Amino acid sequence: MRIAFASGKGGTGKTTLATNMFAVLAREIDHVIYVDADVEEPNGHIFLNPDKTDVIDVKVPVPVINHEKCTLCGDCVNYCQFNALAILGEKLLTFPALCHSCGACVELCPEKAISEKQRAIGKITKGSSCQAGYYSGCLNVGEALSPPLLRTLKSIISQRGTAIIDAPPGTSCPVVEAIQGSDFVVLVTEPTPFGMHDLQLAYNLTQDLNIPSGVVINRSDLGDELAREMIEKEGMTVMLEIPFRRRIAECYSDGKLNIESDPEFSNELVKLYDQICQVVGNG
Repeated sequence: MRIAFASGKGGTGKTTLATNMFAVLAREIDHVIYVDADVEEPNGHIFLNPDKTDVIDVKVPVPVINHEKCTLCGDCVNYCQFNALAILGEKLLTFPALCHSCGACVELCPEKAISEKQRAIGKITKGSSCQAGYYSGCLNVGEALSPPLLRTLKSIISQRGTAIIDAPPGTSCPVVEAIQGSDFVVLVTEPTPFGMHDLQLAYNLTQDLNIPSGVVINRSDLGDELAREMIEKEGMTVMLEIPFRRRIAECYSDGKLNIESDPEFSNELVKLYDQICQVVGNG
């Protein structure tokens, strides 16, 4: 089973919830792994302190031009909808950062003047934490496209057991790639106007992808009733409400797991997992 933790915006407590859920399940069930799919700014390692065992370079193919063969016909430029190729003066230029590695330019070139080389875009770290599996992706600085790295990261997830996927914040392409194929999405939000607006976007995304979801309201006692009215109106299911607790904030500030000092929080996460299993099992 794949359980993704997502949020329409940053700062809702998504990673706090995902890392603590993973740590709880590592005690309760067999074959659980944590996958940090927030590849532009992975920070699950801060709380899980994994023992790293392997680092893998993730590479994608990008075009290379043989200028002696190239006749500047422009077929590749006209076809590429991502503007990764352009003719400037008497030369065909490539822009690897824009390339989506579709390979069409190689196939289209009538002179066979285009080949491909591998370009590193990021790394995947393998390891263990809480005596369970830990995987994290990290996009290289300056890279614009994270989906290829996310696809590689997700490809190593075994079908056996439970995977906790810590998705990026927001609702853009990286989030779509991260949660696609999940059995359930936990939407972590806060009861504020911004939180509710972005929760609506995230919920709509799960609906479009046909993935069951449920809402966790963090700092639930600091907002207003308008949040709950919107959630009820849209037919969302609130699975857990977490009121503001100073000890949770202190643990977060120290880079520690909340369950270590808060048995109540641990019990709440076990109940949340049981609810998710019930939904997935009945789906």
